[in-house]
Amino acid sequence: MTESLSPQGTLHHVTTFCGNCDCGCPELFLDESAPPERRVVLTDDHGQRVQMSLAQLRIVVDDVKSGKLDHVLNTVDGG
Repeated sequence: MTESLSPQGTLHHVTTFCGNCDCGCPELFLDESAPPERRVVLTDDHGQRVQMSLAQLRIVVDDVKSGKLDHVLNTVDGG
């Protein structure tokens, strides 16, 4: 799936987080035409977006895999 976001670039869809509803779930895109420091695009269901480098995404993924962010969910979920 490809989504055109601006005249300068085209976003290539990577994944949708959730996808089990019609709420406009967060999505992850790659923008090959963006500068390297803005190549990864994460959108939310409120129309906002975060842009980061692949290196920054790697850090986030590594932190999630290692459990470094589990306390955030436990605090919010009350667990």
